[in-house]
Amino acid sequence: QVQLVESGGGLVQAGGSLRLSCAASGRTASMYAMGWFRQAPGKEREFVAAIRWYGGRTDYLDSVKGRFTISSDYAKNTVYLQMNSLEPTDTAVYSCAARYPPGGRLSEGKLYEYWGQGTQVTVSS
Repeated sequence: QVQLVESGGGLVQAGGSLRLSCAASGRTASMYAMGWFRQAPGKEREFVAAIRWYGGRTDYLDSVKGRFTISSDYAKNTVYLQMNSLEPTDTAVYSCAARYPPGGRLSEGKLYEYWGQGTQVTVSS
């Protein structure tokens, strides 16, 4: 089992930047990947970015490519999401997630077994 705690959300103006952090504890050594998902009011949860815990392969939602960067720090068991050039449409609750089973798409939310509590990101126009 793994526990996830997000931090770093907040209010920012359009064009600004935020960095989200997700600290993992517990059975982290056998994790396959960690990802970030978001859910805006009235909308379904959507995949944002993910990274394989070993090897570092990444995947991104098309609309955030070139603006968001996911990275990991193994020593700290932490995954980061650097978000630049934020737009009002990025406003959502951002949650990190972890999965153990290998294979499948990194973007498939159903493959993630553990979730953090979420952190609010609000981008004003």
